[in-house]
Amino acid sequence: MATNHHSVLKIGDWVKGESREGELIIGYVDSFTVIEEVVNVNVVTSDNQETVGKTIQLLSKQVKILPESNVKNKEQINYLIDLALSTGDEEWFLELSAKLKAMDKLVNEAIY
Repeated sequence: MATNHHSVLKIGDWVKGESREGELIIGYVDSFTVIEEVVNVNVVTSDNQETVGKTIQLLSKQVKILPESNVKNKEQINYLIDLALSTGDEEWFLELSAKLKAMDKLVNEAIY
């Protein structure tokens, strides 16, 4: 685990930061080195489209952990499921799918 002076970073954490070139990036921690305080971030979105889908190195002090999202509706869950599929995050996909099924079950029980 690496620290970014605010909290402990873990592999899989969603982060936002700024690249050395000043580009805004949002992605997830792929790996890191504790000694050098370097974080490898798989970029999911950026204001530089050429960076999207690539892994870039940032100093841990350049990134901030994004807060957990509180999903409120099926559209949000479906969007996150697509994101989990595009990033290859099977565990997150299964978690989101379970939430979606639970929501559907709740709706069906309320109707009948």
